[in-house]
Amino acid sequence: MVLPVLDEQAKKVMLRKIPHGLYICGVKDGDEVNGFTASWVMQASFVPPLIVNCVKNDSKSHAMIKSSGVFALSFLEAGQKEMAQTFFKPQRRVGNKFEDVEFYTGETGCPIISDSLGYVECRVVGAVEHGDHTVFVGEVIASGIHREGDPLLLESTGWQYGG
Repeated sequence: MVLPVLDEQAKKVMLRKIPHGLYICGVKDGDEVNGFTASWVMQASFVPPLIVNCVKNDSKSHAMIKSSGVFALSFLEAGQKEMAQTFFKPQRRVGNKFEDVEFYTGETGCPIISDSLGYVECRVVGAVEHGDHTVFVGEVIASGIHREGDPLLLESTGWQYGG
């Protein structure tokens, strides 16, 4: 059997065509909170309601989710590209990303962006650790709506995170 040869450029182009929303993933460990812009997110089950959230293995937020077993996703509105950009930066470089962002803590203790469309809070019920990201499976244990609006999509920002 002859194995196909992977066309690296075709792979990159096609993987970047997978549509992604942009979210601020709020995390906590003890009294410390952090957040990052997440794009590799999707619903995985109706009953129970499960969310898949892929998090970079070498990030501080990854360690915080592993330690606390919880995370929250604030759904960004179209036009909130600047906020998404703020949370893309590593905490070790920028310090407290929440300094100029109004937020509150939810039932999990994770930060939720006040100026977002709404949120879900999740308790981690599984994890797959392969490659450079961990796939955290979170059961939705709380949610809320702040307002109506269209979600911010990665494609609309001109950024690429994939391939």
